[in-house]
Amino acid sequence: MSASSAVRLIWFAGSIHAGIVLANVPMPRQLRVREGMAQVPRFLRQIFYVHWLYIVLMVGGFSALCFGFAHDLAGASSVGRFLSGFMAGFWLLRIMLQSFYYDLEVRRAHRVLDTVYIVSPLSV
Repeated sequence: MSASSAVRLIWFAGSIHAGIVLANVPMPRQLRVREGMAQVPRFLRQIFYVHWLYIVLMVGGFSALCFGFAHDLAGASSVGRFLSGFMAGFWLLRIMLQSFYYDLEVRRAHRVLDTVYIVSPLSV
């Protein structure tokens, strides 16, 4: 694969990351998070929301890396190769958790979102 092809694919990955960030805007309402978290102690609820926000910020950072440092991520630097590997591991673990840990009943009820969230990291 040529360097220019790799850069274009990394830009595409950046677009997918941005899409994942945008998909997290309607998701709390779609999954009825507020109702589900109503009985959870306040401190645990705060931890949950902070973790959710941090993950969204991390994925947004991945998007920025893909757009701003595509050449490095394609192998032009050792830091870029490390970050590419880190992102690959991040998404592989996420796919495994979604596939084997998340509640199957909820996944079935939201099949389209579930499929998008499994397929999109594979495109990255």
